[in-house]
Amino acid sequence: MLETDVTRPRLLEVTDLHAWYGDSKALHGIDLHALKGEVICLVGRNGAGKSTTLRSIIGSLKRRTGSIRFRDKETIAMPPRSIAGLGIGYVPEERGIFATLTVEENLKLPRIVHQERMSFEDIYELFPNLKTRLKTFGTKLSGGEQQMLSIARVLQTGSRFLMMDEPTEGLAPVVVDHIADSIELLKQRDFTIVLVEANLKFASRLADRFYVVEQGRIVDHIEPSREVGEGHVERLQAYIGV
Repeated sequence: MLETDVTRPRLLEVTDLHAWYGDSKALHGIDLHALKGEVICLVGRNGAGKSTTLRSIIGSLKRRTGSIRFRDKETIAMPPRSIAGLGIGYVPEERGIFATLTVEENLKLPRIVHQERMSFEDIYELFPNLKTRLKTFGTKLSGGEQQMLSIARVLQTGSRFLMMDEPTEGLAPVVVDHIADSIELLKQRDFTIVLVEANLKFASRLADRFYVVEQGRIVDHIEPSREVGEGHVERLQAYIGV
């Protein structure tokens, strides 16, 4: 169980965040926060604004207003490169690896933002498959291996605040379990993780708190530790069920 807000600093504070794709408004006043060492999860139906929230935080969505503070530094006007340089790592839904480079080359390419980054051996311990595929090109990797490489690339930068967009999408159950095990290990090492995830079984195993997103707004904030039994799962299913 997490310690209280008093003992764990707020690394991320998003207040009244609005965002647009061209003239189309996608976010309508998002408010959320993430404490050091916790996993939070954004859930909601397709098109609700979950991925847009991550893109707004990392700065890839240019038109946005409100406040995004990371480690007490306002980032709303900063370009993506500068935001990443603060130590925010982003694992996009499309994974973002270089298909024409080998696993080893993909791992060596990212910009280093913190010298106390995970070593290659630590990464191979987390994802043993990658060590056996170092000379394999991205196009030859399975979907699960591509996802592992995408996460590993961010870890190699030294970022300890990670945002992952649908990390289990399209993956076999055994790979989903491996990704969950890896995230649990990162959490034990005091990484902070923001997930967008549709797999409630996966998310419920990991998340300390949930934010429910509908039509670009946060409509509920759920803390499983305060629910009786699996009550939080029922509440979440009520929002995302068809």
